[in-house]
Amino acid sequence: MIRLQSMLPERYRAASEEDLQHMIGSAKRALGPRLLILGHHYQRDEVMRWADARGDSFGLSRTAAERPDAEFIVFCGVHFMAEAADILTAPHQKVLLPDLNAGCSMADMADLDAVEDAWDDLAQVTDVSRVVPVTYMNSSASLKAFVGRHGGAVCTSSNARAVLTWALGGPAARGDKVLFFPDQHLGRNTGYQLGYGDGDMRVWDPRRELGGLEGPDVKAATLLLWKGHCSVHQRFRPEHVRAFREAHPEGIVIVHPECAHEVVELADQVGSTDFIIRAVSQAPPGAVLGIGTEIHLVKRLGDEHPDRTVTCLDPLVCPCSTMFRIDAAHLAWVLEGLLEGEVRNRITVDPDTAAWAKVALERMLAIV
Repeated sequence: MIRLQSMLPERYRAASEEDLQHMIGSAKRALGPRLLILGHHYQRDEVMRWADARGDSFGLSRTAAERPDAEFIVFCGVHFMAEAADILTAPHQKVLLPDLNAGCSMADMADLDAVEDAWDDLAQVTDVSRVVPVTYMNSSASLKAFVGRHGGAVCTSSNARAVLTWALGGPAARGDKVLFFPDQHLGRNTGYQLGYGDGDMRVWDPRRELGGLEGPDVKAATLLLWKGHCSVHQRFRPEHVRAFREAHPEGIVIVHPECAHEVVELADQVGSTDFIIRAVSQAPPGAVLGIGTEIHLVKRLGDEHPDRTVTCLDPLVCPCSTMFRIDAAHLAWVLEGLLEGEVRNRITVDPDTAAWAKVALERMLAIV
């Protein structure tokens, strides 16, 4: 998805780190309670130091909704997160994204046109009324709305198991199949948790006719997994885990469920970003932990727990390149704009899309 972010004025591009921190601090104090800065766990430290709340995408959106006094919500994250905040907050609240080019490569792997095409294709070979669409939180508002319209729900990495159980489990099951997008790995790992096997899952490739499948494959599958992935978590490989264990036989391996299944199988613990944070904080002093997630969070956990050794499993320590776009210069630019009466980079979701997306989010909340 193409988003256009204009080049920042020279004042911000040429500013020193000290100057930028002064700009941000001054603007934040002047705006007072009218301003709420949200910082996703993967953000740089130069940005996170100013966050009024830290968390994952959905948790931060709910925080914004619980602060009706905050007229301006500056979301230091990526585009789909700011959309979710706009959906959940009140009409008088304005959500801003410091850099419009801060997107999510995974979210962009499934767009509305491709999902609608897949849905039409499925209707040709199976009873689509028994297919439950489930979208990961890391998706556009338009896809959340699609799910809302078609009887499905949103999920997070924390509650994917509960949502798939709601869709498929027991006499109250919503359907016989799930179309899960955009991350195949979260869908696959959750499927295995629920007792499904390889024969119950198929990967749907949106670039190929009927997802690259034959009609009998579609009919046999319980989980149709969109061919998408996280550009950070897909980097972790079994050899990274093996190398860590050779170096630290007593070490603890903790990975995110967006990692490939062969990595998840080798880990000691698997869970969401919040789960990883808790697991590190609960580890005993002296523990050595190999973490399979984004490097800014891994480094921050190491800094916050100096009595533990916290290391990234990937020796190349790849950051989330889109999250990395949010920096102190863009944050200063957005905040000073508010002081000048200019709302820069406001993110809005049209009312119809927002209404249906909220339906899908509320279904998720009702499940858990």
